[in-house]
This record gives sequence, structure tokens and C-alpha cells, in this order.
Amino acid sequence: MFKIITKKALNPTVTLMEIEAPLVARKAEPGQFIILRASEDGERIPLTIAGYDREKGTVTIIFQIVGGSTEILNSLNEGDSIPDFVGPLGNKTETEGLKKVAVVGGGVGCAIAYPVAKKLHDEGCEVTSIVGFRNKDLVILEDEFKAASDNYILMTDDGSAGEKGVVTAPLEKLIADGEQFDEVIAIGPLIMMKFVVATTKKYNVKTVVSMNPIMVDGTGMCGGCRLTVGGKTKFACVDGPDFDGFEVDFDEAMSRGATYKPFEQKAREEACNLLKMEVK
Repeated sequence: MFKIITKKALNPTVTLMEIEAPLVARKAEPGQFIILRASEDGERIPLTIAGYDREKGTVTIIFQIVGGSTEILNSLNEGDSIPDFVGPLGNKTETEGLKKVAVVGGGVGCAIAYPVAKKLHDEGCEVTSIVGFRNKDLVILEDEFKAASDNYILMTDDGSAGEKGVVTAPLEKLIADGEQFDEVIAIGPLIMMKFVVATTKKYNVKTVVSMNPIMVDGTGMCGGCRLTVGGKTKFACVDGPDFDGFEVDFDEAMSRGATYKPFEQKAREEACNLLKMEVK
């Protein structure tokens, strides 16, 4: 069993948990993920590692409450335990040798972007972090990003925090004004990453994207996380989750991901009803 050491709501739909998992913490790197189960009979939930403390033996996860399983996970509190917490899985984000990088995060994807930005910053890389949210109430990890960035740009759709607009606007302005990034790393909704790639491709700036499709086993056996990259089938869990953004078929990935949304909504409603019954 893996004890929940810390639980904190980052915004109304996003929760941070610090989990006691010393063996996972010992090997974890930014970009990798874990698979957990919130209950003995629950489904597997893949979550990218948002942080780790090797000395304390803890791993931090940040998740959005979107379906039944994340609703059940969010019902647990500090001191509770979860039965399964497996990892680290996938490949770490490659940061070696990079001198100037733009890290672009969107929504809950910022939880994945932050540890990448921090590692780059710790390695002496000049980091520009561009993060986007719908509004000020959904902003997460602002202080953490500022500490890990030489240049921090916050964008919101409605202008209620930072600058009004989408993340591609400041990114393109920086590149057009002469900033020469070794690489752009984009992590967030598929549509956001698609347009980041469309922006950087015009200037031939290498762009890495983190793909997080539906997963089941995390070993490449189920095929649920398959993607088309460079015209070939790849599996996000073992070949990724990072890929060359210029080669990813985003339209196919978005089409496949949308297939499961009605099931997620139904599962969340059922989980909510179950939790309400337990409270009574």
C-alpha cells in the first residue's frame, strides 16, 4: 500500500498528491509516468510524474478530475493509502546539452511541464516558460514556474491573469524577434500542441511534444496508446511519451481521444453517486 502524505487542491478541478513510494522516487525522472489504482477493483490510471523527493521517498502526482476513477482518487485524503503505484514508466525527457529552451504548458499539462522546466533550469539552461489557462481561477504552479524560469509568461483566454490570448502568440513573437531556442517543449491539450507545432514549424525550431493518450497496461501490449508518428505506429507508453512534434498525426490522436469522452462522463456520474451513497 502507498500512503498519501500530502493532498492539496490546486484549483476546483485539479488536485496534487504526494505519495510515499520510495522505490519509484529513487528512479523517477521528468517526463516519465506512473500507473496507479485508487481501489482494489479500480481501473488503472496513468499519470505523469509531477515531482519527486528521493530523500523523503515520495512522488508527486497532479491530476484533473475528469472521470469516475479520478473522482474516487480525489475522495481519498492524507493518511489514506492506494493499493497500486507502479513506475517509473516511459522515457525521461531529454535535456542534456540544451542551452536555451521554451517550455510551453497548457492547463493541467503545466503539471508535467514544470518538472521539465525545473530540471532544465537546474542544469543551467536558459528557460522561457509560457503557460496558458482559461482564466485566473485555473492557474496552477505559478510560483514554482517563476522560480524555474528566466522568463515566465502567463496567458489566459479571458485576460483575467497575465496577458490575454493563447500561448502561441508570445512564442511566435519571441521567435520572430530573434530568440534562437535550441528546442521548444510543448505539453498540454492536443489542440494546443498541434498549434504550437504549426507555429514552430514555420521557423524550423525543433519541437518535442508529450503525448498522453488512453493507456491500460503501460507496457505496449494493449495498444490503447498507439499513435501515428512519422507515418509509423508508435506506442506512447514505451516509445514516448515524448515525440518529435513535426511527425505526430494530431488529428488522428484527437479523433481517437474523443471516442472515450462519453464513457468518462458516465463513469464520473456513477462514481459521484456512489460516493454520495457512502457519505450517507
